[in-house]
Amino acid sequence: MKKSDQADELNLTREQMIAFLNEDLAGEYQAIIAYTVYSQVLKGAAYTDIARELEKHAAEELGHALKISKQIDYFGGMPGVTPKPVKLSEDPVAMLQFDLENERQTVARYRLRIRQAEAMGEFALSEVLRGIIVQEQEHEMDLCDALGIDVPPQKKKAE
Repeated sequence: MKKSDQADELNLTREQMIAFLNEDLAGEYQAIIAYTVYSQVLKGAAYTDIARELEKHAAEELGHALKISKQIDYFGGMPGVTPKPVKLSEDPVAMLQFDLENERQTVARYRLRIRQAEAMGEFALSEVLRGIIVQEQEHEMDLCDALGIDVPPQKKKAE
């Protein structure tokens, strides 16, 4: 990414930040729905502890949605009401992989959003997002543990 593209990515208006936060909110709604459903349909002894953990994730995602909604309101916007689509499967491993991919995308989005908030001088927003990203990364680690895989290293950005 060129430096001029990076600058454009970081220089947002309040209206643009509201739009991005509403996209983030749609992702939080998606996570609430996915974790709620997956936690109830994962069956068998191998998934008992995982299902319980997913229930906790659903509650944490609701907390994230409330925090993002509060920030949207602070910026003068109206929080959206539509979730991103939720993928379903009969295969428990596929469900966990769907969640893992969503968490990875969420972490990447919030890393960008933190930089954007700081570029705007909105340090309170960046602190709220930092708190959220801590839990999102914990969810990512939990899902990797459940899938028996390592959390992959961060990809380096192309200059």
